[in-house]
Amino acid sequence: MSNEPSVKRWTAKRKAAVVMDIFKGKTTVAEVARQHDLTVSEVEGWMEEAQRNMENGFRARPKDIREQYESDLRETKEALGEAHLQIYALKKFKRLLDEDENS
Repeated sequence: MSNEPSVKRWTAKRKAAVVMDIFKGKTTVAEVARQHDLTVSEVEGWMEEAQRNMENGFRARPKDIREQYESDLRETKEALGEAHLQIYALKKFKRLLDEDENS
């Protein structure tokens, strides 16, 4: 059992400190998860988020959160639109095949 008190609220600052300790090799994902009663996947998610944000920090013109969200949303909508068109085309093609078989 750890001597550290359980953290009730994980602020961005606390998450950043824990992730930096992992990046610096001062602790491990498994150790953080065990000490703070978290899952390994939760801690790994923080690390992935930190890596994404770190990359954004190196950009010449960092995207703000809203711009990043809007960009992600646009890409998702485009992918959804393409998938919808593919489904529509497949259904139409199937109807044509069914009509051809029944002729």
